Amino acid sequence: MKNFVNFSYHMYTEIVFGKGTEAEVARLIRKYGGSRVILVYGGGSIKRIGLYDRVVKSLNEAGIPFIELGGVQPNPRRSLVEKGLKLAQEGKVDFLLGVGGGSSIDTAKAIALGLANEGEYWKFYNGTPAEKMAPLGTIHTISAAGSETSGSSVLVDDMDSGRKQSFMWVPCRPVFAIMNPELTYSVSAYQTGAGAADILAHTVSRYFFRGSPVSHLGDEFAEGLMRTVVRYGPAAIANPGDYEARAELMLAGSFGHNDTTGIGRSGSRGGEHALESQLSGHYDTAHGAGLAALMPAWLQHIADHGSPEQLARVAQFGVKVFGVSPDMADAKATADQGLRRFRAWIRSLGMPLTLKELGIPREDLPAVIKRCMDINKGLVPGFMELDTQAVTGIFTSIAE
Repeated sequence: MKNFVNFSYHMYTEIVFGKGTEAEVARLIRKYGGSRVILVYGGGSIKRIGLYDRVVKSLNEAGIPFIELGGVQPNPRRSLVEKGLKLAQEGKVDFLLGVGGGSSIDTAKAIALGLANEGEYWKFYNGTPAEKMAPLGTIHTISAAGSETSGSSVLVDDMDSGRKQSFMWVPCRPVFAIMNPELTYSVSAYQTGAGAADILAHTVSRYFFRGSPVSHLGDEFAEGLMRTVVRYGPAAIANPGDYEARAELMLAGSFGHNDTTGIGRSGSRGGEHALESQLSGHYDTAHGAGLAALMPAWLQHIADHGSPEQLARVAQFGVKVFGVSPDMADAKATADQGLRRFRAWIRSLGMPLTLKELGIPREDLPAVIKRCMDINKGLVPGFMELDTQAVTGIFTSIAE
């Protein structure tokens, strides 16, 4: 009989889902106490699809004053947070609105932390737990990071170390998330594929954990969500206007990172994000694309070198997510077949499986590995702890 770990789970963010729901943005801001807003967004995509005009119209009609911070980049930068925080402080902002991709939302979270903590936010990316942040609402236009309902944020420290820093603090969840799948119709095939890989990775990280016993319900949540992404990721690429596919991916992105798929578990988990951060953080590659290349290689290393229990988990992943027929006498064969199907799915998304495809030269591998080991103090934590030899093997296996 399993012994269940104690846990706390908070369904915090109000989800407002469906067509045209962005029209409710002003009402929701008022509902959560907002009176002066900073609108945080990226490049021109929200203007090209008309979302910017609809949001501005809603704010103006409601008489809600706002200032703007545009120009958020993928792999968002700390320097832009500094600029936005100064604008927000000078404008006496009391509400953040992140519109666009996960990078816009992550940037808004950093500014919200600064507003609530006398200008301090960076320490929360370096291990200090956050206890409060200014209220934040979101309208996301790509299904990927899940930042719209999670307590996480990622920034590249372009002011000092150059490293990608992140956190996961419960008080840093948005108060509302507006989700209109139609807003994702214009997302390119490449970004849709990268987003699907990113969504899957968030649940892969929770599925492969070391610590508490397995929760059957947690496994069912996780496996069902991963099967959903496997089914609808290629469908959204094949038909960008497929509302069903876009809706399923949007929901999977949010529920994949709000801790539903990790319910009832504690302990070290994943490991793929620690490896990937050395790629997107330094080469400015798409985070999901880096994860696409690394996840199968990381799991292959576990199947080849892990304990019998770890091998069995990889085999279960193949059976439950990719429909492999279980071979009870040969878990390794089952695991390997599942990973072959995993790689084929990655290819069906148009995603890379090698560092070369990501534009990272083989001669850079020693520096990539060194950064990875330095930032993790010589041992990458996770489902299977990875020393220098293991990390070198994983990266080398996908160099070409």
